[in-house]
Amino acid sequence: MGTLDKQNALADLRHWKLERDDTQTLYPHRIYRDAKKNVYHSVTHILSQTAPQEKKDALERWLQKPNSYTERDIACKRGELAHSHAEYLLKTGAKLSRNAGNNRGVWKTGSDGLERCPSKVTKWALEKAAENAPKVGFSASGYARGLRSFILERVTAIHASEFSVYNEKHGYAGTADALIDIDGDGPFIADWKTAKDTRSESIIDQFCCQLGAYSLALKSLIGLRPKKGAVIIARRSGAPQIKILSELELRAAEVWFLERNEQYQQSLTLNQT
Repeated sequence: MGTLDKQNALADLRHWKLERDDTQTLYPHRIYRDAKKNVYHSVTHILSQTAPQEKKDALERWLQKPNSYTERDIACKRGELAHSHAEYLLKTGAKLSRNAGNNRGVWKTGSDGLERCPSKVTKWALEKAAENAPKVGFSASGYARGLRSFILERVTAIHASEFSVYNEKHGYAGTADALIDIDGDGPFIADWKTAKDTRSESIIDQFCCQLGAYSLALKSLIGLRPKKGAVIIARRSGAPQIKILSELELRAAEVWFLERNEQYQQSLTLNQT
Protein backbone atom coordinates (compact mmCIF):
# COMPACT_ATOMS: atom_id res chain seq x y z
CA MET A 1 0.00 0.00 0.00
CA GLY A 2 1.47 3.36 -1.03
CA THR A 3 2.00 6.28 1.31
CA LEU A 4 -1.05 8.24 0.22
CA ASP A 5 -3.22 5.13 0.31
CA LYS A 6 -2.02 4.31 3.82
CA GLN A 7 -2.69 7.85 5.05
CA ASN A 8 -6.17 7.84 3.51
CA ALA A 9 -6.90 4.38 4.87
CA LEU A 10 -5.90 5.46 8.37
CA ALA A 11 -8.13 8.54 8.13
CA ASP A 12 -10.99 6.36 6.87
CA LEU A 13 -10.90 4.31 10.08
CA ARG A 14 -12.50 7.24 11.88
CA HIS A 15 -15.79 6.06 10.35
CA TRP A 16 -17.21 2.92 11.93
CA LYS A 17 -17.71 0.27 9.24
CA LEU A 18 -19.61 -2.33 11.25
CA GLU A 19 -23.29 -2.51 12.16
CA ARG A 20 -24.02 -2.71 15.86
CA ASP A 21 -26.43 -5.44 16.99
CA ASP A 22 -27.95 -5.13 20.48
CA THR A 23 -30.81 -7.58 19.94
CA GLN A 24 -29.05 -10.44 21.79
CA THR A 25 -30.77 -12.93 19.48
CA LEU A 26 -27.56 -14.74 18.60
CA TYR A 27 -25.45 -14.01 21.71
CA PRO A 28 -26.42 -12.59 25.12
CA HIS A 29 -24.32 -9.49 24.51
CA ARG A 30 -23.68 -6.80 21.92
CA ILE A 31 -22.04 -7.88 18.67
CA TYR A 32 -21.13 -6.22 15.38
CA ARG A 33 -21.61 -7.32 11.77
CA ASP A 34 -20.01 -6.32 8.51
CA ALA A 35 -21.61 -6.13 5.05
CA LYS A 36 -20.93 -9.86 4.59
CA LYS A 37 -22.76 -10.60 7.87
CA ASN A 38 -19.57 -11.73 9.61
CA VAL A 39 -19.87 -11.44 13.40
CA TYR A 40 -17.39 -9.48 15.53
CA HIS A 41 -17.13 -9.41 19.32
CA SER A 42 -15.77 -6.39 21.16
CA VAL A 43 -12.21 -6.48 22.44
CA THR A 44 -13.24 -5.35 25.91
CA HIS A 45 -15.90 -8.06 26.16
CA ILE A 46 -13.43 -10.74 25.08
CA LEU A 47 -10.95 -9.60 27.73
CA SER A 48 -13.58 -9.43 30.47
CA GLN A 49 -14.75 -12.97 29.69
CA THR A 50 -11.23 -14.40 29.66
CA ALA A 51 -9.97 -12.56 32.75
CA PRO A 52 -8.55 -14.71 35.58
CA GLN A 53 -11.29 -16.20 37.75
CA GLU A 54 -10.12 -14.30 40.84
CA LYS A 55 -10.66 -11.02 38.99
CA LYS A 56 -14.14 -12.07 37.94
CA ASP A 57 -14.92 -13.06 41.52
CA ALA A 58 -13.59 -9.74 42.84
CA LEU A 59 -15.78 -7.83 40.39
CA GLU A 60 -18.83 -9.86 41.35
CA ARG A 61 -18.21 -9.16 45.06
CA TRP A 62 -17.85 -5.44 44.32
CA LEU A 63 -21.09 -5.41 42.34
CA GLN A 64 -22.91 -6.85 45.36
CA LYS A 65 -22.06 -3.76 47.40
CA PRO A 66 -24.67 -1.00 47.84
CA ASN A 67 -24.50 1.75 45.20
CA SER A 68 -21.90 -0.18 43.16
CA TYR A 69 -23.85 0.25 39.91
CA THR A 70 -24.25 3.96 40.55
CA GLU A 71 -20.52 4.27 41.21
CA ARG A 72 -19.77 2.36 38.01
CA ASP A 73 -22.02 4.65 35.96
CA ILE A 74 -20.33 7.72 37.47
CA ALA A 75 -16.89 6.28 36.67
CA CYS A 76 -17.98 5.56 33.08
CA LYS A 77 -19.26 9.11 32.62
CA ARG A 78 -16.06 10.51 34.12
CA GLY A 79 -14.02 8.41 31.71
CA GLU A 80 -16.10 9.55 28.74
CA LEU A 81 -15.56 13.21 29.60
CA ALA A 82 -11.79 12.77 30.02
CA HIS A 83 -11.59 10.79 26.77
CA SER A 84 -13.56 13.47 24.93
CA HIS A 85 -11.14 16.11 26.16
CA ALA A 86 -8.13 14.13 24.91
CA GLU A 87 -9.89 13.50 21.60
CA TYR A 88 -10.59 17.21 21.17
CA LEU A 89 -6.94 18.09 21.80
CA LEU A 90 -5.62 15.54 19.32
CA LYS A 91 -8.17 16.16 16.56
CA THR A 92 -7.92 19.94 16.82
CA GLY A 93 -4.13 19.76 17.15
CA ALA A 94 -3.95 17.51 14.08
CA LYS A 95 -6.03 19.96 12.04
CA LEU A 96 -3.95 22.98 13.11
CA SER A 97 -0.63 21.20 12.50
CA ARG A 98 -1.88 19.98 9.11
CA ASN A 99 -2.74 23.52 8.04
CA ALA A 100 0.52 24.96 9.34
CA GLY A 101 2.58 22.17 7.84
CA ASN A 102 0.91 22.55 4.44
CA ASN A 103 1.49 26.31 4.43
CA ARG A 104 5.19 25.84 5.21
CA GLY A 105 5.70 22.73 3.10
CA VAL A 106 7.46 20.93 5.94
CA TRP A 107 5.82 17.50 5.86
CA LYS A 108 8.14 14.51 5.61
CA THR A 109 7.25 10.87 5.02
CA GLY A 110 8.84 8.31 7.31
CA SER A 111 9.91 4.77 6.45
CA ASP A 112 6.64 3.57 7.99
CA GLY A 113 4.68 5.50 5.35
CA LEU A 114 3.31 8.07 7.81
CA GLU A 115 3.67 11.79 7.26
CA ARG A 116 5.07 14.02 9.98
CA CYS A 117 5.60 17.73 10.39
CA PRO A 118 8.30 19.08 12.77
CA SER A 119 7.53 18.31 16.39
CA LYS A 120 7.62 22.03 17.22
CA VAL A 121 4.67 22.57 14.89
CA THR A 122 2.74 19.75 16.55
CA LYS A 123 3.45 21.09 20.03
CA TRP A 124 2.37 24.60 18.97
CA ALA A 125 -0.86 23.16 17.54
CA LEU A 126 -1.63 21.18 20.69
CA GLU A 127 -1.05 24.21 22.90
CA LYS A 128 -3.45 26.23 20.72
CA ALA A 129 -5.99 23.43 20.95
CA ALA A 130 -5.67 23.37 24.75
CA GLU A 131 -6.23 27.13 24.96
CA ASN A 132 -9.60 26.80 23.21
CA ALA A 133 -10.74 23.43 24.56
CA PRO A 134 -14.22 23.29 26.13
CA LYS A 135 -14.14 23.21 29.91
CA VAL A 136 -14.51 19.81 31.54
CA GLY A 137 -16.96 19.35 34.39
CA PHE A 138 -15.57 19.33 37.92
CA SER A 139 -16.04 15.58 38.43
CA ALA A 140 -13.73 14.79 35.51
CA SER A 141 -11.48 17.85 35.48
CA GLY A 142 -8.58 16.23 37.34
CA TYR A 143 -8.58 13.22 35.03
CA ALA A 144 -8.77 15.39 31.93
CA ARG A 145 -5.90 17.49 33.27
CA GLY A 146 -3.76 14.37 33.63
CA LEU A 147 -4.33 13.32 30.02
CA ARG A 148 -3.80 16.88 28.81
CA SER A 149 -0.45 17.18 30.59
CA PHE A 150 0.81 14.00 28.95
CA ILE A 151 -0.39 15.04 25.50
CA LEU A 152 1.08 18.54 25.68
CA GLU A 153 4.41 17.42 27.13
CA ARG A 154 5.14 14.25 25.19
CA VAL A 155 3.13 13.91 21.96
CA THR A 156 5.27 14.94 18.99
CA ALA A 157 3.13 13.73 16.06
CA ILE A 158 -0.58 12.93 15.66
CA HIS A 159 -1.54 10.24 13.16
CA ALA A 160 -5.08 9.33 14.22
CA SER A 161 -7.47 9.74 17.14
CA GLU A 162 -10.52 7.71 18.19
CA PHE A 163 -10.66 5.30 15.27
CA SER A 164 -12.35 1.94 14.73
CA VAL A 165 -10.52 -1.31 14.03
CA TYR A 166 -11.61 -4.87 13.41
CA ASN A 167 -10.05 -8.16 12.42
CA GLU A 168 -12.08 -10.37 10.08
CA LYS A 169 -9.90 -13.44 10.53
CA HIS A 170 -10.15 -13.44 14.32
CA GLY A 171 -13.65 -11.95 14.68
CA TYR A 172 -13.11 -8.98 16.97
CA ALA A 173 -13.60 -5.22 16.84
CA GLY A 174 -12.89 -2.16 18.95
CA THR A 175 -12.11 1.53 19.10
CA ALA A 176 -8.51 2.68 19.57
CA ASP A 177 -7.87 5.97 21.33
CA ALA A 178 -4.86 7.24 19.39
CA LEU A 179 -1.94 6.54 17.08
CA ILE A 180 0.78 9.04 17.98
CA ASP A 181 4.50 9.67 18.26
CA ILE A 182 5.84 10.09 21.78
CA ASP A 183 9.08 11.93 22.48
CA GLY A 184 10.00 11.80 18.79
CA ASP A 185 9.52 8.04 18.48
CA GLY A 186 6.67 6.00 17.07
CA PRO A 187 4.10 5.30 16.01
CA PHE A 188 2.63 4.27 19.37
CA ILE A 189 -0.82 2.73 19.70
CA ALA A 190 -2.12 4.51 22.80
CA ASP A 191 -5.00 3.95 25.19
CA TRP A 192 -6.39 6.48 27.67
CA LYS A 193 -7.68 5.21 31.01
CA THR A 194 -8.99 6.85 34.17
CA ALA A 195 -8.71 5.51 37.71
CA LYS A 196 -9.36 6.97 41.13
CA ASP A 197 -6.39 5.06 42.57
CA THR A 198 -3.12 3.67 41.23
CA ARG A 199 -3.67 0.60 39.09
CA SER A 200 -1.89 -2.66 39.87
CA GLU A 201 0.49 -4.29 37.40
CA SER A 202 -1.98 -7.13 36.79
CA ILE A 203 -4.69 -4.66 35.72
CA ILE A 204 -2.25 -2.74 33.53
CA ASP A 205 -1.37 -6.05 31.86
CA GLN A 206 -5.01 -6.35 30.78
CA PHE A 207 -4.80 -2.89 29.20
CA CYS A 208 -1.63 -3.93 27.36
CA CYS A 209 -3.43 -6.96 25.97
CA GLN A 210 -6.05 -4.57 24.58
CA LEU A 211 -3.31 -2.66 22.76
CA GLY A 212 -2.15 -5.94 21.24
CA ALA A 213 -5.62 -6.46 19.74
CA TYR A 214 -5.66 -2.98 18.20
CA SER A 215 -2.14 -3.35 16.84
CA LEU A 216 -2.99 -6.60 15.07
CA ALA A 217 -6.18 -5.12 13.64
CA LEU A 218 -4.31 -2.13 12.20
CA LYS A 219 -1.86 -4.46 10.51
CA SER A 220 -4.64 -6.53 8.97
CA LEU A 221 -6.66 -3.51 7.81
CA ILE A 222 -4.06 -1.15 6.32
CA GLY A 223 -0.70 -2.87 6.62
CA LEU A 224 0.50 -0.56 9.40
CA ARG A 225 2.01 -2.09 12.53
CA PRO A 226 2.56 0.25 15.48
CA LYS A 227 6.12 0.29 16.72
CA LYS A 228 5.31 0.59 20.42
CA GLY A 229 2.39 0.93 22.83
CA ALA A 230 1.38 3.30 25.62
CA VAL A 231 -1.23 3.04 28.37
CA ILE A 232 -1.88 6.40 30.05
CA ILE A 233 -3.94 6.20 33.23
CA ALA A 234 -5.18 9.58 34.42
CA ARG A 235 -5.96 9.93 38.12
CA ARG A 236 -8.12 12.35 40.04
CA SER A 237 -5.01 14.27 41.07
CA GLY A 238 -1.32 14.14 40.34
CA ALA A 239 0.60 12.88 37.33
CA PRO A 240 -0.86 10.07 35.23
CA GLN A 241 0.35 6.51 35.61
CA ILE A 242 2.22 5.57 32.41
CA LYS A 243 3.08 2.18 30.94
CA ILE A 244 5.22 2.18 27.80
CA LEU A 245 5.46 -1.04 25.80
CA SER A 246 8.59 -1.70 23.77
CA GLU A 247 8.24 -3.22 20.32
CA LEU A 248 8.93 -6.66 21.75
CA GLU A 249 6.38 -6.16 24.54
CA LEU A 250 3.74 -5.01 22.05
CA ARG A 251 4.33 -8.09 19.89
CA ALA A 252 3.97 -10.23 23.04
CA ALA A 253 0.68 -8.44 23.81
CA GLU A 254 -0.55 -9.34 20.33
CA VAL A 255 0.21 -13.03 20.92
CA TRP A 256 -1.43 -12.93 24.36
CA PHE A 257 -4.60 -11.40 22.94
CA LEU A 258 -4.80 -14.03 20.19
CA GLU A 259 -4.54 -16.75 22.82
CA ARG A 260 -7.34 -15.21 24.86
CA ASN A 261 -9.47 -14.62 21.77
CA GLU A 262 -9.07 -18.27 20.79
CA GLN A 263 -10.12 -19.28 24.29
CA TYR A 264 -13.14 -17.00 24.02
CA GLN A 265 -14.16 -18.24 20.55
CA GLN A 266 -13.88 -21.85 21.73
CA SER A 267 -16.16 -21.08 24.67
CA LEU A 268 -18.75 -19.70 22.26
CA THR A 269 -18.65 -22.91 20.24
CA LEU A 270 -19.05 -25.03 23.35
CA ASN A 271 -22.01 -22.96 24.54
CA GLN A 272 -23.77 -23.38 21.20
CA THR A 273 -23.43 -27.17 21.15
